[in-house]
Amino acid sequence: MRVGLLETGEPPGDLLQAYGGYGAMFQALLGSAHIYRAYDVQRGELPTDPAENDAYVITGSAAGVYDPLPWIEPLKAFLRQAKGETPLVGVCFGHQIMAEAFGGKVVKSDKGWGVGLHAYELSDPAPWMDGAAAVAVPASHQDQVVEIPADARVLGGSAFTPYGILSYDEARAISMQFHPEFDPAYAKALIEARRGTRFSEEQADAAIASLGRANDRARMAEWINRFLAQAANG
Repeated sequence: MRVGLLETGEPPGDLLQAYGGYGAMFQALLGSAHIYRAYDVQRGELPTDPAENDAYVITGSAAGVYDPLPWIEPLKAFLRQAKGETPLVGVCFGHQIMAEAFGGKVVKSDKGWGVGLHAYELSDPAPWMDGAAAVAVPASHQDQVVEIPADARVLGGSAFTPYGILSYDEARAISMQFHPEFDPAYAKALIEARRGTRFSEEQADAAIASLGRANDRARMAEWINRFLAQAANG
């Protein structure tokens, strides 16, 4: 499958060189069965037609979907164009920009930062899942989807993130707020880079400790690949 990686951000500072970009993280997560093409969305690069690839992954970003940046509206327009035509997978910022593009609402949450290992209970499982009751995956976000689009279905979430995993069934699109592409080592390094600025010492310590527990990144990789396979045949 040809998978287009819509890179909407990159790791800060020295972390980019140490851990690679977000597109590379998705390639490591999803494996070598796909042919990948990366698009630098922040620099205005988008596919000229959704048919350039068989599916798209929209990555995380330090930007907010409400920021007055020149690449935000073109990305929303592309997602509306691709919706229903090409399978879509959105993660963190990708989750949020899909919701905004399709009629939902995203805000900077007054709950503050969600960071560390976050567990989402699965309330309405999809066919590409495997019967698990919950999944625990690294998270790093302050913005949240607070109103979902009319055609979105909530598959899972938590008290902190009620709209944690969404499915747009008729459009062959899914999105999630947490970061299955984040290796715990990178997630810890990102927290350390933001310790004392975005996160308090106590918040950073607790988040790093949580990342030492077992996670479901491998399960999420299987789920996303299964979704892509089913969507391609659907």
